[in-house]
Amino acid sequence: MKVSFIGLGVMGFPMAGHLTQYGFEVSVFNRTHTKALDWANQYQGQAAESVEDCVKEADVVLLCVGNDDDVRSMTVSDTGALRFMKTGAVLVDHTTTSASLAEELAQAASKAGIEFMDAPVSGGQSGAENGVLTIMCGGSQALFDKLQPVFNAYGKSSVLMGEVGQGQRAKMVNQICIAGALRGLSEGLLLAQESGLDIENLVNCLKNGAAGSWQMENRALTMSQDKYDFGFAIDWMIKDLGFCLDEAQKHNLNLAHTQQTYDDYVALAKAGDNRMDTSVLHKAVKNIAKK
Repeated sequence: MKVSFIGLGVMGFPMAGHLTQYGFEVSVFNRTHTKALDWANQYQGQAAESVEDCVKEADVVLLCVGNDDDVRSMTVSDTGALRFMKTGAVLVDHTTTSASLAEELAQAASKAGIEFMDAPVSGGQSGAENGVLTIMCGGSQALFDKLQPVFNAYGKSSVLMGEVGQGQRAKMVNQICIAGALRGLSEGLLLAQESGLDIENLVNCLKNGAAGSWQMENRALTMSQDKYDFGFAIDWMIKDLGFCLDEAQKHNLNLAHTQQTYDDYVALAKAGDNRMDTSVLHKAVKNIAKK
């Protein structure tokens, strides 16, 4: 099976690498071509100079870029993948986007004789590097089954959530849950610090109980030390929570805690913390609590 991968950021670079290690013939494209050359030097694959060269022979084209407009540029524009993919090939979008974009892409792909699946991922950079991502999929059962050998290369779990768009909606729920866990953890840490508890000892005590979470185990200690530079930048979380709030509005839902967290991240970004990871929410919660 010939596989193409478009977008070699902190997620796409290792994901495409895992595909070569699973025996797929891989071609990659990145808007900054030197990144594609770096990838080709590290893994056995082809660094294409254009989207056309990357996808024209592919059975499956995988995409992991920045936002809705980036996805459109790489797929439905005059130089996008759908113009050059062969009939019967498959397009999979691993980017976290709006559900409406997934539905838009499915229609465009169908007109071009291409199968489509939205499949956002969770697990962060470490999950991508270790090949243990969670993949939330929207599309047909037959296509989901067909793609299992591909998903197994970099995923620990892949789940079909329903029709196209439902993968993106599942990712929205994922991001809301992460934001909520971080908010609760931030307030808990403030009380712990003010009470004189040893944070490392506290985490070791709580992490295996009902309060345990990935955020507690991996971020609580660094949050207590005001260290927040560990990966997924809040620029991206602002984008993701924006999708959540837009989707909630369609259903006449008021997600008060999500809205507060979104507003806090926006304020942090404006203050210059936009490249800090999501655990920097602790700083905003601390400011609120100590007013």
